[in-house]
Amino acid sequence: MAQQHKMISIGPAAKKAGISRQSLQYYLMLGLLEPKEVTDTGRRLFDEKSVERIKLIKRLNDSGYPLRAIRELFLEGHSNLKGSE
Repeated sequence: MAQQHKMISIGPAAKKAGISRQSLQYYLMLGLLEPKEVTDTGRRLFDEKSVERIKLIKRLNDSGYPLRAIRELFLEGHSNLKGSE
């Protein structure tokens, strides 16, 4: 139960995923992803799985999918996107 996942704030998460902080804020605003955790002071925190999702969104967007279409894909396949570990 004490398994600690490293949580990072929006700036480092964006940098790690290869996008700008503004792009990540836009992704959040569109509902493409949610922070893994929000601190009492309102700081949004992300884990490694969140960073991987950001990278996926960027790859899809770079290959021509509009962000709104990506959001629809995620909403449609929500139960299928939980990962196959």
